[in-house]
Amino acid sequence: MPNVTSSTTRRTRDVIVGAANALLAVVLAPVCASCARVLECPLEGPVCPFCWATVARLTPHSFQTTLIDRGRSAGNYEGTLRDIVHAFKYDGRRTLASPLGAFLLEAGRDLLKDASCAVPVPLHPWRRLHRGFNQAADLAAALPLPVIHGLWRQRITPPQTGLTAAARRRNVRGAFRVSPLLSRRVIHAMFVDRTVVLVDDVRTTGATLDACAHVLKDAGAKEVRALTLAFAIHNDNHR
Repeated sequence: MPNVTSSTTRRTRDVIVGAANALLAVVLAPVCASCARVLECPLEGPVCPFCWATVARLTPHSFQTTLIDRGRSAGNYEGTLRDIVHAFKYDGRRTLASPLGAFLLEAGRDLLKDASCAVPVPLHPWRRLHRGFNQAADLAAALPLPVIHGLWRQRITPPQTGLTAAARRRNVRGAFRVSPLLSRRVIHAMFVDRTVVLVDDVRTTGATLDACAHVLKDAGAKEVRALTLAFAIHNDNHR
């Protein structure tokens, strides 16, 4: 026999949410973070269904670097995906972490098999304090792996934008270490002879991922894989 009370509660909730969405759409007219259309259902987040459908059609890109054994980027860092990542990362739209994390999971599900943990690429503590969150950590939290904050950014590096590939590598050389907050027990359980998955929002040359992977392999990791939301095409001729 159907649960009448539960069904009535759901209908009541749907009516209230629908009315709230309609009111917000009329009074505030919030727009999509990508296409700037007025959102019909602003309570569902700052991106419209059309733009999410566009992102869902993107083709993942597999890669390897000097120290990344296997890697995957969910899509190119352009158009709709770039707009959404900007809204998430720079505008503080942290509600986007869950759908972006689901997108990342779908693109890289095979890379998570037999992995011990996900390690987000860290921000320097001062930058983390200024931004209020680490976007890589929010993305990692959406994956079906334990999240280990195993890396520490020990110096602030200038932004990588505009640097050549060689300059990017120099910029992040020695910037990371194993987190001093991590116990030896956790290091041994999660890193030594294990497969670790690095998580970040955008990959360009892979310099940052390699710098992090170097630390993880020095700590005993057998294999380091990487998952990023996007891949930005880099051209050394364009500074």
